[in-house]
Amino acid sequence: MKKYLFIIFLSFLLNSVSLAKHQNEPYEPNGWSKFEVKGSENYYKFESELIEDKSVKKEIKNNKKTGLISYLLFEDNKITIDEEDLPYYIKSNNGIMPSHSVGKSLVSYVLGHAICEGYIDSIDVTLDDWSVLDGTLYKGQKLIDILNMSAGDQKIIGERNFNSDNAIQGRSLNVNTIPIKDVMKLKILQNSKKSKSVYNYNALATNLLMNYTIFKTGDDWEKLLHKVFNEHVKIKDNVWFHQTVNTISSVCKTEPKFSNVWYQNNCDLDPVKDKETGRYSFYANRYDYLRIGKRILDDWNNDTCVGKYIKTIYEQRINKNRKGHNTQSASQYSKKYGGQFHFDIIGLAKKKILAMDGFGGQQVIVDFDSGRIIVVHSLDRHYNWKKIVHKKLKQK
Repeated sequence: MKKYLFIIFLSFLLNSVSLAKHQNEPYEPNGWSKFEVKGSENYYKFESELIEDKSVKKEIKNNKKTGLISYLLFEDNKITIDEEDLPYYIKSNNGIMPSHSVGKSLVSYVLGHAICEGYIDSIDVTLDDWSVLDGTLYKGQKLIDILNMSAGDQKIIGERNFNSDNAIQGRSLNVNTIPIKDVMKLKILQNSKKSKSVYNYNALATNLLMNYTIFKTGDDWEKLLHKVFNEHVKIKDNVWFHQTVNTISSVCKTEPKFSNVWYQNNCDLDPVKDKETGRYSFYANRYDYLRIGKRILDDWNNDTCVGKYIKTIYEQRINKNRKGHNTQSASQYSKKYGGQFHFDIIGLAKKKILAMDGFGGQQVIVDFDSGRIIVVHSLDRHYNWKKIVHKKLKQK
């Protein structure tokens, strides 16, 4: 009997650990202040010539196990695979889905536009003109090193040492929910020194990039976002970046003893006036994610200013220097990183492929050689990535 009870307990414990490991982030499209861009009346219209793909259909059908809820394949200048099974809570929000870390790449794309519009000189600019960085290891660094996640901040944050991209030294303090100026004032960052420049994936670098762009564009920040997504990408529906601040006025009123000390001390923050509250969390529907991928492909092929930016960060990409690689996603199965994008996918390293990758299995992948784009959305990363993504990219 004791042996039987022990087996039950052990089984419960293992299941709990497994669930914790794969616990998903909450779906909160409207729970935070936003930088929102309206859809374009002149939105890009896709052509379709659909084929049936049994592997994709099987993964979608079994999404309680695989997590896969949306798959789009664009090739030969048209959509050829279009499968989805969106949960009701997503459908009722106009199909809006979170980017997770795909948004890191989109911050870089916006920054590229800021360079092309003359707000920022180049990716080689030195960050010595932004007082928010005073006293920190980031002050005086080159923009390209922040873009490449090689700022020497691995003793403070990042996956290299702490198995988390957003928590300071692995603690509960989440840099995605605190304005950048308050993060930089933390004792651990003040008087910090740059360590060796190595690839160290983390959220603070991206939020720094976004808020530096906000600082440099000033009152034109939301005008720039409109130009990028409404005019250039030609989105159909509204998209937005979240800010680092929740609807804190209501939090302060209803929860005066709110556990987060930062909120207790900042109930008077106005996210409309205090615009350096950007974070990379991005929301759009499945077709607008594809429109973004299509625009990036066109930028590269047409050698636009932004296309040249993408080519430059591709040329200056760095080695990830990982000891091992798994086959779950483009980020895990690639060797190099540049400008907030993943490059050099294993088995496809000879091809010029740009990959955006996010928590839970979100993917936007652009193959510049074949003109192929794959957009995947998932509730969790349990689908067969090698079969429905990597294998497709191998095709001529």
